[in-house]
Amino acid sequence: MCTVSIRAALAAVFAAAALAAQTPADGRAAMDAALAKQRAAASAVQESLARQRSSLEKQTGQAERGGFFVLPPPARLGATAAAPAMAATDCEPLPPSEVDALVERAAKQQNLDEAVLHGVIQQESAFRPCAVSPKGAMGLMQLMPASASQLGVPNPFDPQANVDAGARLLKDLLTRYGGDLPLALGAYNAGPSRVDAAAAVPGIPETQEYVRRILSMLPVKN
Repeated sequence: MCTVSIRAALAAVFAAAALAAQTPADGRAAMDAALAKQRAAASAVQESLARQRSSLEKQTGQAERGGFFVLPPPARLGATAAAPAMAATDCEPLPPSEVDALVERAAKQQNLDEAVLHGVIQQESAFRPCAVSPKGAMGLMQLMPASASQLGVPNPFDPQANVDAGARLLKDLLTRYGGDLPLALGAYNAGPSRVDAAAAVPGIPETQEYVRRILSMLPVKN
């Protein structure tokens, strides 16, 4: 259950209470009964969210396996279009065969090196489709809400939609930086403005390590 659902349930409670206050005495008994049902529904929503938050908080203690992300409780995500997807509490990495299929598809669509795309996904989310960063980046390729919207991704927790969009974003960055992979990776992690300002991979420790790790995964070309 997500924050949006809680707000909707609570709004219904307040609306029922307001209507009850304006209803004649002979109709208030029915309104009181409706209000009681709304309160019970809101209580159930709160209990469900508490259980889900507890489950996700336990997962935050798991090893990150080299990725730059955490898995916060749903409340930290905020009310975004993708918030309902946070109801899922299973955040195991996708099977390698699934990852390979997603990577192959997206790499062909964008004419990208599959090893590069695979490395980005590993560093971004360690192949966990419901990974969420402290800043709100979501899914396998850690799309920010604004980026997901611009790329036409209604649900960033859908693996195929997320990887297809992330590959398009990476391709755009490679084009912007004339095929310079370190710059494109630096921009994917820290943002193009920081790469443009530095005219290089930004001197941010996390970004430097991010780029280094991905490049180290690529096969050596003779």
